[in-house]
Amino acid sequence: MELSNLAQNLGGSVIREMFNEALKMEDTISFTVGEPDFITPKPIIDEACRCWELGLTHYTPNSGVAELRQAIAEYHANDLRPDPESQIMVSCGATEAIQMALFTLVNPGDEVIVVTPAWPNYFGQIGMTGAILKTVPAREENGFVPDPDDIRAAITPKTKVIILNSPSNPTGAVIDRDTCRALAELLRERDIYVISDEIYSRLVYADEGYTSLTSFDGMMEKTVYISGFSKMFAMTGWRLGYAIARPDIIRNMTKLHENGASCLPAPSQLAAAVGLRTCLSEIDTMRESYRRRRDLVCSLINDIPGMSIRPPKGAFYAFTNIKPIAAATGMTSREFCMDLLKKTGVVIVPGSGFGECGEGFVRITYATSDENIVRGMGRMKDYVGGLSK
Repeated sequence: MELSNLAQNLGGSVIREMFNEALKMEDTISFTVGEPDFITPKPIIDEACRCWELGLTHYTPNSGVAELRQAIAEYHANDLRPDPESQIMVSCGATEAIQMALFTLVNPGDEVIVVTPAWPNYFGQIGMTGAILKTVPAREENGFVPDPDDIRAAITPKTKVIILNSPSNPTGAVIDRDTCRALAELLRERDIYVISDEIYSRLVYADEGYTSLTSFDGMMEKTVYISGFSKMFAMTGWRLGYAIARPDIIRNMTKLHENGASCLPAPSQLAAAVGLRTCLSEIDTMRESYRRRRDLVCSLINDIPGMSIRPPKGAFYAFTNIKPIAAATGMTSREFCMDLLKKTGVVIVPGSGFGECGEGFVRITYATSDENIVRGMGRMKDYVGGLSK
């Protein structure tokens, strides 16, 4: 008997491919997985331990414990102002929230627009719904900020959803206020939903700050806002995300969640609520560290012949141009990354894994120590120098 076509044809993430390849080697320096190297703040850990010891080990409401939904509502009281009872769902990471949103909003054959380069899981998640992926390339010369005219040109009568990610994984691009306004004007009167993945919204370095598409009139009604605690509080392994949307969307997302993950542990949810109420200053500390590391990695990248990077404005990724090296050697970005790993132990991710327009780029994650950045970039510089000999 054959396995399902879905399971057999669904692609995997190139990020995990490189991560797994590195596990076979010793003395590697990894710049692959988008994971903070900080430990979850102690008050959050302490609260979780306290709750486990109290015996809070039973099922919880499908949409999340009331304490966490209330804390999320308070956290967003000045922007989204959600009703904690009807407009918030807690999910198994932001990843599940995006998947549940897609299953709620699209039918097989509907079109979903994704701005690329993009987080590769979007591609697989869209495939799982039976919807059709349409990509719109963002250009380096525009700081990888999408052009609303390109999105307008991609819209057809079958377009049902557009996924926007700002700050972006993998480029670190932050959609500026004027572009957000233009996108709102483009989408406001159209029968198109928006999944706004804003998981990195607290990690913005640009002086102009951060603008959410939901801040414009009429957009919250058609938007599923996605965020979570993985990047905010270095809680990647806790698997806690959330979605905010109008009640009918959240109600149906929760039904789908009930038939999958079902619910999440009380201790981790109650600990996240403590984080929102007492640990926001920890985010500022981490962000300043990332800002310093960004400046360090960008200076070292630009010192390598054939490589260049424009400082990203958010997240913790340096989407690096290697087109001169590709032209001189004939290597694809994947071949470059695999050869670099084999010869130096430095692990980075080929840009082609984030969409076709990512070819000629590589993604370097700087959510790691200064020491690793200096050592890894030193090995990379020596490797690139050897290519010309």
